[in-house]
Amino acid sequence: MIVLGLTGSIAMGKSTTATMFAEAGVPVWDADAAVHRAYGPGGAAVESVGALVPDALGPSGLDREALRRAIAADGTLLTRIERIVHPIVGADRKRFLEAAREAGAPVAVLDIPLLFETGADAYVDRTVVVTCPPAEQRRRALAREGMTPGHLDALLLRQMPDLEKRARAGHSIDTGAGLDSARAQVDAILESLR
Repeated sequence: MIVLGLTGSIAMGKSTTATMFAEAGVPVWDADAAVHRAYGPGGAAVESVGALVPDALGPSGLDREALRRAIAADGTLLTRIERIVHPIVGADRKRFLEAAREAGAPVAVLDIPLLFETGADAYVDRTVVVTCPPAEQRRRALAREGMTPGHLDALLLRQMPDLEKRARAGHSIDTGAGLDSARAQVDAILESLR
């Protein structure tokens, strides 16, 4: 089984592209969804992270907004939370890959926003970066509810620059030309792997 690592900076169209892989019959694991499961009711990270940030504990698991506020107030908190969450997410990823192999999938996709930044590219056979022109990225991001220019700039600082991601990736998908073009690029990548 070939494991593709799918990544892309905020508002590049990575989630839409992941859906295109899934629609093509490829099993897709979503790192963000794994974190949501870990933070949700009965999630594996709730107790440990809740011990660090008691104000984030609630009936629905961990309140992500309360976590964001706490992380903004304490420069060391994110690292301590990541030490708890990364192994939980890694175990979730391992279970997904084992199930995909057992099902006989020829290709599986790991959708990981910070693929290169976290070193998760070490777990994949090939990498795919989703990209679009910077002006389009900014337009898409700022159209999201609650997104401000300052928040966007802070997020971009945590992410590897798009140019560097494209240089490191084995494949790239440009979503700037629309959905049909992106879908054709997904199909071309899958065809090249067959």
